[in-house]
Amino acid sequence: MGPLSPTRTMRLWGPRSLGLALGVFMTIGFALQLWGGPFQKRLPGLQLRQPLAPSLGSAVSSCPPRQRLVFLKTHKSGSSSVLNLLHRYGDRHGLRFALPARYQFGYPRLFQASRVKGYRPQGGGTKSPFHILCHHMRFNLKEVLQVMPSDSFFFSIVRDPAALARSAFSYYKSTSSAFRKAPSLAAFLANPRAFYRPGARGDHYARNLLWFDFGLPFPPEMKTKRGNPHPPRDPKSPQLNVLPSGAGLRAHYTLDPSALLHPAPTVAGGHSQTSSHASLDLGSSSFIQWSLAWLDSVFDLVLVAEYFDESLVLLADALCWGLDDVVGFMHNAQAGGEQGRSAVSSGGLTAEDRQLTARARAWNHLDWALYVHFNHSLWARINQYGQSRLESAVAELRARREALAKHCLVGGEALDPKYITDRRFRPFQFGSGKVLGYVLRSGLSLPDQEECERLATPELQYKDKLDAKQFPSTVSLPLKTSRLLSP
Repeated sequence: MGPLSPTRTMRLWGPRSLGLALGVFMTIGFALQLWGGPFQKRLPGLQLRQPLAPSLGSAVSSCPPRQRLVFLKTHKSGSSSVLNLLHRYGDRHGLRFALPARYQFGYPRLFQASRVKGYRPQGGGTKSPFHILCHHMRFNLKEVLQVMPSDSFFFSIVRDPAALARSAFSYYKSTSSAFRKAPSLAAFLANPRAFYRPGARGDHYARNLLWFDFGLPFPPEMKTKRGNPHPPRDPKSPQLNVLPSGAGLRAHYTLDPSALLHPAPTVAGGHSQTSSHASLDLGSSSFIQWSLAWLDSVFDLVLVAEYFDESLVLLADALCWGLDDVVGFMHNAQAGGEQGRSAVSSGGLTAEDRQLTARARAWNHLDWALYVHFNHSLWARINQYGQSRLESAVAELRARREALAKHCLVGGEALDPKYITDRRFRPFQFGSGKVLGYVLRSGLSLPDQEECERLATPELQYKDKLDAKQFPSTVSLPLKTSRLLSP
């Protein structure tokens, strides 16, 4: 495999080593100014690649397409839609997927290479190298590098914790003991410690789910029932870059960390009161900043769900793919769910909605730190890419998606699952919300039928399809999904 590059060398510093490494980096790391100077040059993903081919059939960019990919599929963040485009790309190009035996890699346990179907340790006779690792896991870099080469393109996606909390509460209410006991999300966030118990079954869904999925360790005070981290006040309020509805250029919303990176108030005796705070010996802020620096060294790109289309354009550019490679339909979307950037801007929200948003971000303060950080990094890429160029590419992507929807789909949009009788396209129904899916139009040509089927196939059925393709002697369709997807 050869020597690791400086960027990839840092990947070998797993997050479980943070406790030992943090003291050293507190002394010398921050002295080197982690967020600038020489260290910044070690961070991946700052050099954008050649422009996208503007349309099908036009000149292809000069760089070769990236085909060794690691996608950390985070929960309730639009990741199923990204998974579909990876499924389609790998399927069309005959790439080999690192697949789980079922549908996840032992989640919520940390990823283990042994859970990859067909994996053998180095020298143990693996049939052929894997190209894409993309199904649900709790990230564990050391084990991932047993399966994928260190020069793979690592990427993931994050979502505003307030929007994520709304979706997770609906989807995981029967799974998380904390959510199950709460009559509503508002009641849960008003007094979360009345319902939440660290380590209780399914309660990782109820707090800092993104941080958990990234496999990062939690500050010590969060591992106890009464611990309630209080990040120190930052003298510079973070700026979250958003595109308000109808705005062509970026706008700025200055966020007060004292309000948003602050423990949610608890309720006792009918009156609101703030919990007592515990602090890390080395400071929660330093712990978070080092964790984010480590993620920067590992991930080449992190998409932002509120800017999904903008993120897809940047992804295609970074991978040297064509724009059509990232055009697709939304998957695993719940009926009535919040879409796009509406969750970021507070415009149009009621006072109750604004309070719920602030409380959700405070309760999930580690996720909020992740979100703000990767929002900034996304906009750094956008500035390099060029605003007008991005707007043009996004408009073209949306036009192509709309044309595909009209050509492929009955009604040109996602439908209630009661209208989906073909099990190949019926999404798995879980939680209290209805997960929408697609019905294909009749009369399509054979090539169009095949492509429209790829676009409309939900993640479980597509995984089964890939499984049967890679392991034809051991897999018969339909698999478990035939029982899961019955109307």
